[in-house]
Amino acid sequence: MRLRPTPAVICFLLLLPVSISGAAPPDCARAKAGPDAWVASSVDALVRAALAAYEDEDALPAYQRVLGRITKTLERCGLSRDAKFVEQRREFVEYVGAASLDQLPDHELGFVVPDKQYFEETRDFVTIPDFLTTRAFLRAVGGYRTLARAKSYLRRLNDGRAPDEKLVFFSYKSRHLGTPDSPDSYGRLLIVVPGDDERGVPEKWVQFGVPDVGARAASVRNVSVVSVAQGEGGASNVYFKDFYRTFRRDGSVGIRGRWELGHGDDNCVQCHKSGVLPIFPVEGSVRADELEAVEEVNARFLTYGPASFDKYLDVTKFGPGLGVPGASGRVNVEGEGATVSRAMNCATCHRRDGLGSLSWPMDKTIVSSFVKGGRMPLGSTLTPPERAELYRSLVREYFSTDDTRPGTLKSFLLGKLRRS
Repeated sequence: MRLRPTPAVICFLLLLPVSISGAAPPDCARAKAGPDAWVASSVDALVRAALAAYEDEDALPAYQRVLGRITKTLERCGLSRDAKFVEQRREFVEYVGAASLDQLPDHELGFVVPDKQYFEETRDFVTIPDFLTTRAFLRAVGGYRTLARAKSYLRRLNDGRAPDEKLVFFSYKSRHLGTPDSPDSYGRLLIVVPGDDERGVPEKWVQFGVPDVGARAASVRNVSVVSVAQGEGGASNVYFKDFYRTFRRDGSVGIRGRWELGHGDDNCVQCHKSGVLPIFPVEGSVRADELEAVEEVNARFLTYGPASFDKYLDVTKFGPGLGVPGASGRVNVEGEGATVSRAMNCATCHRRDGLGSLSWPMDKTIVSSFVKGGRMPLGSTLTPPERAELYRSLVREYFSTDDTRPGTLKSFLLGKLRRS
């Protein structure tokens, strides 16, 4: 008599990663029999999917599926535990591991620890100063019509502060991104709260989203904190947190972490490769008497040194970024195209020991706005058509999967840019 398996046993068998005979899954067999070919095809698929996701966020799920398949193969087939495989293909394995962090449960921030642990451990770095959470100030900063009252309050605070402790603040309109809770709202009030390295006090960039004229205060609730603390070797450790305000009927305003309120969070480093970002407001959106404050905060940004994210992420695993030629170098362009070719120099500043490499994952809106909008590269005098071509050339060079002229990302993942 034969025993018929129960439904529970059938489900268990279906979940086994290998067949009953012990044979490895087909993808494992292919990867182990021809690891170079498997890695090469995986790199091409990953880079193509990354380009599609960079160009259109609707393609992000497809990119995540490609990344997920590669991650599963590395784990299921034991390749990530194969010392020889990892050493020979170190860039590929480490990149996939770092890039897939935000696909893990409770890792929306993209760090090596769960989001809850990150916020618990960094609480002292990202807490909003008490003097920016008073009822009167939070009500005043809730709209453009009352913003003058908020600034008057900040000026009174500065009257009692030492010169090196004075707040630096101004309002402006962002040319890049809306707030996380209101993508079409670009109003901001930035307040830089000076730190003190000797006492271990971080410098905090506290930014309030401000509703446009005529909009309800509750339509924009976001407050972002980016803190900078002295790190090792001249680098700075950078920490992030988003908060949401709650406007109550009795006139009070509550403020809690976006994550704690159950609204999730974003991968911070995707946009913040350099830690804090320099501020390039929409022209005419800053009052004349506050323009000096814009210059001051951007000057502070340049003093922070290379951005590090403490023990939570090693961004060097993402490799070089825009402006670094692939393994085949860069074609020497002459004539009309020479001006654009010379301007492909992002890596002069955006490198590992500088302002951070502009590597994938990165935000298209920020990159295209800086390049096409005339802010980058610094000191260039390109025409609008030249800037458009510069942007296309940078993206093409970085994401190319051409076997004869592989782009920066493909070259890096295949180990072709490894330093001897």
